[in-house]
Amino acid sequence: MYAASRRGILILVAGAVLLCPQTVPALQDAQNQAGAPAARPDPLYVIQPNDVLEVFVWKEPELSRKVLVRPDGRISFPLVQDLQASGISPGELKEKIEEQLKSFLTAPNVTIIVEAILSYRVFVVGKVQKPGALVVEKPVSVLQAIALAGGFADYAKESEITVVRNFEGETLVFNFNYKDVIKGRNADQNIYLRNGDVVVIP
Repeated sequence: MYAASRRGILILVAGAVLLCPQTVPALQDAQNQAGAPAARPDPLYVIQPNDVLEVFVWKEPELSRKVLVRPDGRISFPLVQDLQASGISPGELKEKIEEQLKSFLTAPNVTIIVEAILSYRVFVVGKVQKPGALVVEKPVSVLQAIALAGGFADYAKESEITVVRNFEGETLVFNFNYKDVIKGRNADQNIYLRNGDVVVIP
């Protein structure tokens, strides 16, 4: 029983290590000391200016509509008026609108659908067939970004790929081993890219 428990602990520790992204050492130390949150490899989309959102209020068709996120990051919505939308996820915006509507409706139920993403852009640089910016309608993973860039060029170091991300004014670096991921190992490295991420293929 003790051996089984010990194995369980080792599995949990190993899993935690796999889920932690590699960061620039200095930044990692600073985050550990300050308790700053590290960017996680999750698929949550962050709303950006110029995105088109469909806001559906259950049983309130006169309130339901499509809205454009203005360049200042705000949206205009009946009863709520101006509300900050950029920089948060659709789920967080749903909660904000519901909170504002409680003054007018009983138990408002809001659904946010990202109708069109007009601001999402990532970059693939280095040894790929078509390096440069990728403008797509929804977030893509590292594998998808490489495919959209035409795949690898000759002599690309497929096991030494990195993803560079700006996070609260600092730089995070994620490792990506293509050979491992396509074989089903370390699949958590295939993170969804956020707007502005740069995939570097040496």
